[in-house]
Amino acid sequence: MNLLILLGLLSLVASQDPPGTAPTAAEILAENINGQTVHEFRGYYKREHSLIKPYTGSGADIPNWNIVGSTFVSSNQIRLTADDQSKAGGLWNTQPVWSRDWELQVSFKVTGSTGDLFGDGMAIWYTSEPNHLGPVFGGKDYFRGLAVFLDTYSNHNGPHQHGHPFISAMVSDGSLHYDHDKDGTHTQLGGENTGCTAKFRNKEHDTQLLIRYVGDTLSIFTDIENKGQWNLCMSVNNVQLPTGYYFGLSAATGDLSDAHDVVSVKMFEQEFAHVERVGEADRRNVVPHAQFTASPRDHTDDARPSSLGWGGTIALVIVGIIVLVGGLGFGVIYFQKKNERQRKRFY
Repeated sequence: MNLLILLGLLSLVASQDPPGTAPTAAEILAENINGQTVHEFRGYYKREHSLIKPYTGSGADIPNWNIVGSTFVSSNQIRLTADDQSKAGGLWNTQPVWSRDWELQVSFKVTGSTGDLFGDGMAIWYTSEPNHLGPVFGGKDYFRGLAVFLDTYSNHNGPHQHGHPFISAMVSDGSLHYDHDKDGTHTQLGGENTGCTAKFRNKEHDTQLLIRYVGDTLSIFTDIENKGQWNLCMSVNNVQLPTGYYFGLSAATGDLSDAHDVVSVKMFEQEFAHVERVGEADRRNVVPHAQFTASPRDHTDDARPSSLGWGGTIALVIVGIIVLVGGLGFGVIYFQKKNERQRKRFY
């Protein structure tokens, strides 16, 4: 019955839209998840790519996962970074993913004591090189694969207008640089405005995130307010990802900090009927690529701030105002005296 409904929807949409603009079957399936319960699972549960309590086996090790950097693990807690400055940690799956279509559901918490100032953020990875610490939210720059960024700190000097925390994605073939100074807008999947603001910090409940890669369409859903329903954050089609890559999670702090906790990871293999293109029968050889991304452009340094700092700048402004007022007062007095001398000459 569900298949008949789906086919009917496809026929209806195709009859109403101009040629080439009709949504794909994968896009319609993704849209149907919007508003659905977070407790409904689709596909086949893959234990080797999943992570639930209790986390540790014998000792402090986690079966099928590697611990890197500052990550702390116990039987009931995984903390990628504590609420301390300049920390980076990660958790990497040891098993390559051979499923072409999949869903990854991640439950996490981000907490901090720095009020409205916080950083830096988390990343969820599907890449060819696991277990690397690096400058991109604790992960490797110039990576090969997919990254979903949960950016909690706005650098304020990029061209974007969105708020933070902000969720976005990036697909790279290993040649692209993630530009922190521009919050990654140079290489953002779907363009600079694709993604969503997500106020997930300091919630009493866990935040749910669903990453869905089915039919070459990447969709991201969230449940921020603990309503038990998925809300569509972004969806981009024509995304090419190979099989055989690795899932991972990482986080980093800088001068500002947060604690980043992973609560659970659940991976489900999906079934989807593909029409294979020439050369794509073996998905291991596919080069990561996305048709719709922000156009890469060179980094442009922003104007250097004054070395005086805020206090020095304010003091300099005050001195300037005093000099200006003093100059105007002197001018007024000078012209008054000059006029008086001119009047006296006529008497």
